[in-house]
Amino acid sequence: MGKYWYLLHDPGIRLWNLSSEERLGRVLRGLGFEQRLEDLQQLPESSSVLFVRGDFLFDERVLQTLGKEMNLVFQVQNQNTVIPVASHVEAGKAQMALEGLLAGRVDSMQGVRTIGLNDLSSTFSKTLKKTNAPFVLPIRLKDKDSLEEQLFAGSYKGVTDLVTKFLWPLPAKWVTRFCANQGIRPNHVTALSFVLAIAAGVLFWKGELLWGLLLGWFMTFLDTVDGKLARVTITSSWWGNIFDHGIDLIHPPLWYWAWGMGLVSFSPDLLGLSPGSLIAVIVAGYIVGRLVEGFWHLVVAKFGIFLWRPFDSFFRLVTARRNPNLIFLTCSVVAGRPDMGLEMVAVWTVISSVILLLRFMMGMWSKLRGDAPRSWLTEIDPEKDRSVLAVRVFTNPPATAE
Repeated sequence: MGKYWYLLHDPGIRLWNLSSEERLGRVLRGLGFEQRLEDLQQLPESSSVLFVRGDFLFDERVLQTLGKEMNLVFQVQNQNTVIPVASHVEAGKAQMALEGLLAGRVDSMQGVRTIGLNDLSSTFSKTLKKTNAPFVLPIRLKDKDSLEEQLFAGSYKGVTDLVTKFLWPLPAKWVTRFCANQGIRPNHVTALSFVLAIAAGVLFWKGELLWGLLLGWFMTFLDTVDGKLARVTITSSWWGNIFDHGIDLIHPPLWYWAWGMGLVSFSPDLLGLSPGSLIAVIVAGYIVGRLVEGFWHLVVAKFGIFLWRPFDSFFRLVTARRNPNLIFLTCSVVAGRPDMGLEMVAVWTVISSVILLLRFMMGMWSKLRGDAPRSWLTEIDPEKDRSVLAVRVFTNPPATAE
């Protein structure tokens, strides 16, 4: 059975440089809707059609719900009135659904089930490591900035490191907007970050630590921008994800090795190890941490280990990953002791890996006792629980329309 979509009421307002038709088309193609219809007479009898109002901004989860089941109409509260904004029906009900949506009434739509935002089953996103309420918001010129802010906030991971979470959001939004307006694609940004990762490593190896840090920090910033750009412009791709995650996985231990090689005279004081042994400790700890995260997915739970309890989410802010470790390295250069920076990275990597191993064993023990771990993000209400510190830090308040 073919699946088609039909656009009503395009407002002519571009969000992140995408029209409603472009945004909906990109999302719906990913959900299996083959093409947009402009004339219902072209709709094959054995197919279905999704009618969607272009003057509303849809959370992707709403469209996913509509795409999975036929003979549904989705309605929302808008200025004290409940109105239908989308409907997925079989071909035989297409004309009835279209007339109901145009009239703003569902009572004339027979044989369809009405649902709303409260009927969506989950607000938890494993991909973005967050809980946030789904939304459907009217697209109006006066709300353009707030709608773009909503899309950008929705593109940001909830649980991440402290630099990405607290330092990068505002400049990342500026650069993401510039890239969207100039037609720069996420893979272009990722390619530049790849070049910077190599250049920073070479500078570390040559002992040009300050210049290497400048390029390294810029690379980490672009690593934030490419993902946000992909999500707000609906241009994520299989290759882009592989390219981005591959860079993220491989370059940090190479940076640490290059840093150690770039120190002209290096005699570790803190651990009493040779430079080579110190680098081996860092790389081994890094691999252990990554393996723990992978095995957690395989044998303990389908969500990430940092999403288990609030402690784990707070620990993710500072765990021994690239950005927190760059803070150690930067401070050591400022203090004139770049050797101590590498030793601090080694110490914190070992501590982080031990904590991750302990949390993994606790999760396994909980599962073996029949109490399978659940993410704390599935147990909270982002609106009602905002007095809780973890909820305020790791979730966004629900979007509302004036």
